Amino acid sequence: MTTATYTVTGMTCQHCVASVTEEVQEIAGVTDVRVDLASGDLTVTSDQPVDRVIVSAAVDEAGYTLS
Repeated sequence: MTTATYTVTGMTCQHCVASVTEEVQEIAGVTDVRVDLASGDLTVTSDQPVDRVIVSAAVDEAGYTLS
């Protein structure tokens, strides 16, 4: 298991959190996703390390930005 933490910008409500969570959970190998609205932290747990570009693309698909 590996865990990586990123910062997501542009989230303003729980719907934003749900959107990001849903998109990132679809990445192959991801076993857990935690999003903290107050800090913007996105914590991704996966079987193998996930390329930042793939996480960024999922966050972009949700309508937000990985910084």
